[in-house]
Amino acid sequence: MGIVDDDTKARDKKGLLGVRKEQMSNTVLIPGLKVDVDGVPGAHFGQIVAKTITVDGDDLEMAEMIQAGLHPTAEEVASNQQNIAANKQNVAANQENIATNKQQIQENINDIEENTNRFTTLSEYDVKGDATVNFPVGSAKISAQDQAELKKLAQNAVKLTGYIIEVKGFADSTGAAAMNQKLSQNRAQAVVAYLIQECGVPVRHVVAPGAMGVYQPTASNETKAGRSENRRAEVKVLVNKGITGS
Repeated sequence: MGIVDDDTKARDKKGLLGVRKEQMSNTVLIPGLKVDVDGVPGAHFGQIVAKTITVDGDDLEMAEMIQAGLHPTAEEVASNQQNIAANKQNVAANQENIATNKQQIQENINDIEENTNRFTTLSEYDVKGDATVNFPVGSAKISAQDQAELKKLAQNAVKLTGYIIEVKGFADSTGAAAMNQKLSQNRAQAVVAYLIQECGVPVRHVVAPGAMGVYQPTASNETKAGRSENRRAEVKVLVNKGITGS
């Protein structure tokens, strides 16, 4: 085993004009650098204490250049490892977002299918009465005239056997889609609440209100009059065809 202590001296094998350079720093001991070592036995068996370490200046310069080039490489490796770890985290986060979006999409599909099936089954019914309730811009308030129309509709409906009342709310195309969807829902719910609370229609006879948004406009949304017609709730009294015999 070789030992370098404070008394060990390092020198250049050939300096300027072949003159030796004494007292070089021991930091010249770079892995892979070729050196000549003069030493003496140490205190323990097999130990050699270096007294003089001689290096070739050209070899030293080359070794220092190589060693200097290793540091950026190590830093780049560390940086790449950090980037890889960060990318793995991003991938995991993206996969989680994708899973969440898929779940939301599936929930929306299920809602659409449920509503479609609900209203498709109504084709098995005969229409025994209907009314259209119109609303001001951005409002779900039922006018006095339409309240009277709904009461008349309800009075005729309760005389029928096995009737149900279907309510669907609509909006014109003014404003954001989400707002129109919510507005159409509020309009349908307002009509249902009026039929139950003011007209005495039992809850079991009312189909859950449908929020249709801007779907199925009855008139053009390009005109003021058309938009006024589209701000509505459609109410239908239905009786199963099996009951009516049709």
